[in-house]
Amino acid sequence: MSQAIPPNTPMITQYLKIKREHPEVLLFYRMGDFYELFFDDAKRAAALLDITLTQRGQSGGKPIPMAGVPYHSAEGYLARLVATGESVAICEQIGDPATSKGPVERQVVRIVTPGTLHDEALLDARRDNMLVALAPGSDRWGLAWLELSSGRFSVLEVESEAEMLAELTRLSPAELLVPESLTLPDMWSQKRSLRRQGEWLFDLESANRSLCDQFEVQDLRGFGCAHLSTALVAAGVLIDYARDTQRSRLPHVTAISVENRDDAVVIDAASRRNLEIDINLGGSADNTLASVLDTCTTAMGSRLLKRWLNRPLRQRDIVQGRQAGVALLSLDAAYMSLRDTLNDVGDVERILARVALYSARPRDLARLRDALNTLPLLEQQLGNVEHGSALDNLRPHIRPYPELADTLSRALIENPPVVIRDGGVIADGFDAELDEHRGMAENAGSYLIQLELRERERTGLANLKVGYNRVHGYFIELPRSQAQQAPADYIRRQTLKNAERFIIPELKEFEDKALSAKSRALTREKWLYDRLLGELNGVLNELQGTSRALAELDVLCAFAERADALGWVRPTLSDTTGITITAGRHPVVEQVSDKPFVPNDVMLSPDRHMLIITGPNMGGKSTYMRQTALIALLAHSGSFVPADAADIGPIDRIFTRIGSSDDLAGGRSTFMVEMTETANILHNATEHSLVLMDEIGRGTSTFDGLSLAWASAEHLAQARALTLFATHYFEMTALPEQAEGVANIHLTATEHGDSIVFMHRIEAGPASQSYGLQVAQLAGVPTHVISRAREKLVALEQRDVDTQQIRPSSWQSPAQPSAAAVSPPQQNDLFASAPHPLIEALERTDVDDLSPREALALIYQWRDLL
Repeated sequence: MSQAIPPNTPMITQYLKIKREHPEVLLFYRMGDFYELFFDDAKRAAALLDITLTQRGQSGGKPIPMAGVPYHSAEGYLARLVATGESVAICEQIGDPATSKGPVERQVVRIVTPGTLHDEALLDARRDNMLVALAPGSDRWGLAWLELSSGRFSVLEVESEAEMLAELTRLSPAELLVPESLTLPDMWSQKRSLRRQGEWLFDLESANRSLCDQFEVQDLRGFGCAHLSTALVAAGVLIDYARDTQRSRLPHVTAISVENRDDAVVIDAASRRNLEIDINLGGSADNTLASVLDTCTTAMGSRLLKRWLNRPLRQRDIVQGRQAGVALLSLDAAYMSLRDTLNDVGDVERILARVALYSARPRDLARLRDALNTLPLLEQQLGNVEHGSALDNLRPHIRPYPELADTLSRALIENPPVVIRDGGVIADGFDAELDEHRGMAENAGSYLIQLELRERERTGLANLKVGYNRVHGYFIELPRSQAQQAPADYIRRQTLKNAERFIIPELKEFEDKALSAKSRALTREKWLYDRLLGELNGVLNELQGTSRALAELDVLCAFAERADALGWVRPTLSDTTGITITAGRHPVVEQVSDKPFVPNDVMLSPDRHMLIITGPNMGGKSTYMRQTALIALLAHSGSFVPADAADIGPIDRIFTRIGSSDDLAGGRSTFMVEMTETANILHNATEHSLVLMDEIGRGTSTFDGLSLAWASAEHLAQARALTLFATHYFEMTALPEQAEGVANIHLTATEHGDSIVFMHRIEAGPASQSYGLQVAQLAGVPTHVISRAREKLVALEQRDVDTQQIRPSSWQSPAQPSAAAVSPPQQNDLFASAPHPLIEALERTDVDDLSPREALALIYQWRDLL
């Protein structure tokens, strides 16, 4: 039970004073074995944690609401609070209750926020936990991000809001710091982890001071970021926030790196979502690209793999070095022994962060000890792998630390307890003073027996006894009849009815030691533990370099294992624009489908840079498009790819316009979302961009949609972007006749009775039909509806044939539509009686737009029709 609070106590006064300093967060106020919350904090926590809300004492004549959680199980409650976006100030007792007058002195020692977690129990081991700060500038945006649990600190500047939002999506911040006045799109402004900071904090001069103080340098030129003023403002706000929450200088954050947007393949927010790199459209990690690739044996490797997939590189030397490393690890399955050894490494990266913050627990150090003990074997195994790849950069860092490994092996027991609080962590024999204190506490009984035997022998008094009571401590007791025979060094301590009790210098010295032995042992053990943390901090930079190398080795081994297990091949990164894939497969669909996957080729080049893809729904158009993008993404991440062969040219961006969704909160319809994403692609696609466009224009009327699809495709063709353009508008299949570098392909299907069988095979040319009614039948649309649809389809097709016979030549070429084609009349009800084709033609014809020759031709056509 939580402890009762007397009314109007000085403790409540102390609590309110501390709470005023932290008004926006929940305050965990330490009282004995509980963290207590009071007033509104108690009500909020009780609701969020489903714990009992009690009342203790009074304030202003009203009961004080109170709720509490046990100190020893606080982590679980903290995890639940942080998951809801809450932050918690941890207020500990720092004074000595024995010497305190009034309430024990208390102080907030740390503020737990979603973006500044480093406790193992509060983190998802296989996902980064990013604290991100955003600063707007006059012509650009500055971003800074820190993963406190590893110490990685980076900055980036981008020029547009769209680029900024794309980077936020990539980073997926656990907590986002922005100026109070900044307006963000609803998807970000409504996030629970958004933290608005005072405008005055976003100041370049103060940011420079904070960063130089953190890195202990005079200026930031050595980090290559001194010119990025907007990003540095964000970085300054971020480092101040992180240091304030941790009440520490963050000794493991020793550098700041600069990301260059041009170094990576740019993927905007919508495209990243559509490709389902590590989060699927439902918001989970199932059936994503990362879920297929992530066979890493360490959590830090898993996190690095996701970073690589989310930021595929355009830097050929780095990517080809990774691929070469994967190839070498695949030889004779060298990755297998390395992966077995890496299994014993653990999450060194996050352990080191906790070491730096002096929050590492005994089992953290035990795992670090085990990791250090594996390094000699890893070094040997890596030495057996041929040189000449990214592995060469890792070898200098994957090295033994014999002295440190020996110290940890001698210092820690094999399986230490979870916390240092109760001792029992430091092994016997490591420290003589600790052993002595423990010996006093554990062997007091045997010492007293030995002392009694010695004193009986020395004095010749057979009835002499050595004893102890809690009031008088240790003593030598003699019967009253023998008290006069006590030696001169016996000092009288207590007189009883039938006995006298004495103390001697040796026993007094033992008493002083024994009574405080346990306390002294625990104090000494904690001091030794802190000294171990200090020794580790002395080589922290080197250990962090080793942890990064281990994580990278783990990812390369995972790539090699996946290539071997799934039959993937090493792609060629070419300097020639284009993508050529032989028998490519979708990396995710192939693994989750219970049917054999049908591979397909892709050939995009400067002379064939756009493919118009037609075919039935469910025929595989989207799968074919996505697999092309994912193969290109994998190639630029350093992985092998699911294909028989792949040659990937330079790619600067990957765009996707796939699927449909409303943005109800933002007041945007499905079609508006579609057009916004399309506009972004049309504005930014280059000849080195890979563009996937699926069913553009389907969200509006037929003529509007067809016109938009045609014009969009025509624009991309003129930009010479590498484009896969899927459509159900069969009129689009005429585009290859009008635009250079465009070709038709289609997904095959065959009819079986009234049903349809999807072949999922790409063939040249346009599809012969869409099979819409057959797909509807497969979906379970009622039979009478399908029958009525077939009747109407026949009527509409006949009507279309009639209309085509009288259309002016200006409508025959969608590349240059007439005014009538651009502004068609309102579409009629499909189930109304169709008017005469001649009347429709007259209504559509703008006589002022016809040349004399076209007008004469129309007259002849209409006469023949009549």
